[in-house]
Amino acid sequence: MGNLSFQLILSCSYLFCLICIASGFVPLDNYLIDCGSPRNASVGNRTFLADNFYSDILSTAQNILANTNSSSLSSSYDSTLYLTARIFDQASRYTFPIKENGRHLIRLYFFPFVYREYNLSTAKFSISAQNFTLLEGFQLDKGSVVKEYSFNITTNQLVLTFTPNTDSFAFVNALEVISLPIELIPHSARIVEMPGDYQNLQSKALETVLRVNMGNQTVHPQKDTLWRLWVSDDTFLKHSTVSIVSNVKAVTYKNGNVTENIAPPSVYGTATKLDSVLDPNLNVNITWLFSVDAGFNYLVRFHFCDIVNSTLGSFLFNVYINSWFAYRSFDLSTLTSNVIGRPYYFDVITSSTSSSALSVSVGPSPEGSYPMAILNGLEIMKISNSQDSLETSDSENGSLKTNSRSKIILIAGLSGGICIVLVVVSALFFVCRRRRKLAAVGHSKEDNFVMNQTGDKNSNSLAVFSTSTFGYRYPFTAIEEATNNFSEDLIIGTGGFGKVYKGIFRDGTKVAVKRGQSKSQQGLTEFRTEIEMLSQFRHRHLVSLIGYCDERNEMIIIYEFMENGTLKSHLYCSDRPVLSWKQRLEICIGSAKGLHYLHTGSTRAIIHRDVKSANILLDENLMAKVADFGLSKTGPEIDQTHVSTAVKGSFGYLDPEYLTRQQLTEKSDVYSFGVVMLEILCGRAVIDPSLPREKVNLVEWAMKWRERGRIQETIDPHLVAQASEESLWKFVEIAEKCLAQCGLDRPQMGDVLWNLESALQVQLKEEKPSDKGELAPRADWIGYLDTHPSASTTQFSMGSLGDLASVSMSKLFAKMAKEDMR
Repeated sequence: MGNLSFQLILSCSYLFCLICIASGFVPLDNYLIDCGSPRNASVGNRTFLADNFYSDILSTAQNILANTNSSSLSSSYDSTLYLTARIFDQASRYTFPIKENGRHLIRLYFFPFVYREYNLSTAKFSISAQNFTLLEGFQLDKGSVVKEYSFNITTNQLVLTFTPNTDSFAFVNALEVISLPIELIPHSARIVEMPGDYQNLQSKALETVLRVNMGNQTVHPQKDTLWRLWVSDDTFLKHSTVSIVSNVKAVTYKNGNVTENIAPPSVYGTATKLDSVLDPNLNVNITWLFSVDAGFNYLVRFHFCDIVNSTLGSFLFNVYINSWFAYRSFDLSTLTSNVIGRPYYFDVITSSTSSSALSVSVGPSPEGSYPMAILNGLEIMKISNSQDSLETSDSENGSLKTNSRSKIILIAGLSGGICIVLVVVSALFFVCRRRRKLAAVGHSKEDNFVMNQTGDKNSNSLAVFSTSTFGYRYPFTAIEEATNNFSEDLIIGTGGFGKVYKGIFRDGTKVAVKRGQSKSQQGLTEFRTEIEMLSQFRHRHLVSLIGYCDERNEMIIIYEFMENGTLKSHLYCSDRPVLSWKQRLEICIGSAKGLHYLHTGSTRAIIHRDVKSANILLDENLMAKVADFGLSKTGPEIDQTHVSTAVKGSFGYLDPEYLTRQQLTEKSDVYSFGVVMLEILCGRAVIDPSLPREKVNLVEWAMKWRERGRIQETIDPHLVAQASEESLWKFVEIAEKCLAQCGLDRPQMGDVLWNLESALQVQLKEEKPSDKGELAPRADWIGYLDTHPSASTTQFSMGSLGDLASVSMSKLFAKMAKEDMR
């Protein structure tokens, strides 16, 4: 009887091999068992054998064959496999003969139903294979689930053991044991958190957590050579600035290193990509968020395929896991030899899993010429730990909790007396300050505004901040009320951090409310940085911080409301009135003053790192204020020349020296400001892919005409009739100096400011000459001179301006910056 059973098994295996030959994959070991079924089950082009044929490999006869007539089951796998089950009242083993050593796949199908006195939803059991613990204390209350594992087998058999918990039982509806293609799982993979380090996977078991198909489409097992399920990415996607693309016919595996066994055409033929068509300056990441078990390492596989066939040429983008670089400046075109539709994938390991969330992002690289990012598929696999387990035991959890509890009790005992005193003093202080705040903003006592002072280094009132800050913490309910529950009608802007809403508090105060997206590590860092920066500085040309909110896992910053929006919206992409040349010069001067104050207003310079027209805001009088300090960085020490840091910023505005060397200085802001000056001069976007190739990049296009001595070809036509030629040339000269490739060749921001003032004075002279033929008073400087009688106005006459144009004015403006604070 035993020989007959194995002959049938071999016959069915041979049949399955013939079927698989058509798909290019022939597994030498392939066991497909419909557990508990008295007959074979056809599932697509595969046949699951009734497990009575496998009586020779099942260790115990003391088990029950169960069945159900349930028709309510909904599953991506064939529901036929869930109609029967084998129930184990005691520890039982399947022992499979293995023909080929190597990595094998084990799939276990579970669906709890009621059979006689057995309610499968109450079953609690463990499963092990070889020396690996696959499941421990597993219980499935409802629904169906497929558990999938893989590990290397180096012997001539595989032992799969089901062990019921005390007073319980185990069950399984179906199972698969299949040898895998040798190329499917790598021998090792690099660890993203430890550059240069690799983890060996040969001796590790893997559990499939998720296979995700980007492009908002599920790929069912019937379309996969290994019968894998790829779920749609729409439930994991945490970003709305995306577009879905599909072009399965474009996928080609010819002459490539990727086969259909890695992923099917249905995966490589669909993708989620950054939607940057309407905004060529878009600088945001696409992020997916997944739930994982904390305490394990994970193998993450990224699948890419250029099915876009972009007319913009090659593009670079970054790939992240939990805000770590998985791949910096990923060049898909080069890696696929510029073949459209050729698949590519890479594997990395993340060890940053202290939490139960794993985020994956793709976003534009500053080294790219156009903001683009794409992802076709993703696989997440849990790696067995040092105990060869894929489960965290209750004893380990209990030990961790006990240790943590002991530490907390010890700390509490030591600091209890001090805390009581601090709480009393802090409470009295907060109450007094709270009353002042409530009186100032006109809210009732029930509004519960709380002011936190974190200037005390021992204070933990605002744990999110690492430096001393002093600001108002607003309750979430008050912000909801001010923004009409974050009404879409009140949105006044969007960016990488989130959406910006117009808000009105009860006393009529208008504010701008920037609400961050999900609290990723990257977003939290920008949130903290911006509040820290704005809490330290006050200047008439820097947007003022009003408050913040971090309740309910929110990241909200409240600013003064700027009636006229961004400078960018006044230059292009809107129907706002055209700015005159004088207005543009005054806006330039105001912005330069704000940046100059950042660079010189404290012991160490503050480098903005994201200077662009979208981050220069205009109030009701068109006075410019610099905004958005989420990427700002403290400058180098006195004995240092630069700060070494990862490249961050916006396309088209990045200092090429910073981009190539990752060395940040104040001159990086100067370069970005030079780009803004060209935007102001030319009235167009920095990157505009809708234009002919030679005009796409504003800086390259304008500088080429400058070299030919015909910069006028690039100037906004609205300015030609109103701008003084001398004023324009002064403006162009200083912009060109700001855009020098080498930072040492660029002027300080104080020198830029001086020359802009000079250009404005020339323009004012053309517009309003005085009776004596002297310059008209300069709007911003006149207040300073009038309040300092000792300062002679004659030294700023036209005759001296030319002489002083090349003189460094940094010290003078550093003194003036302090006056501007008032």
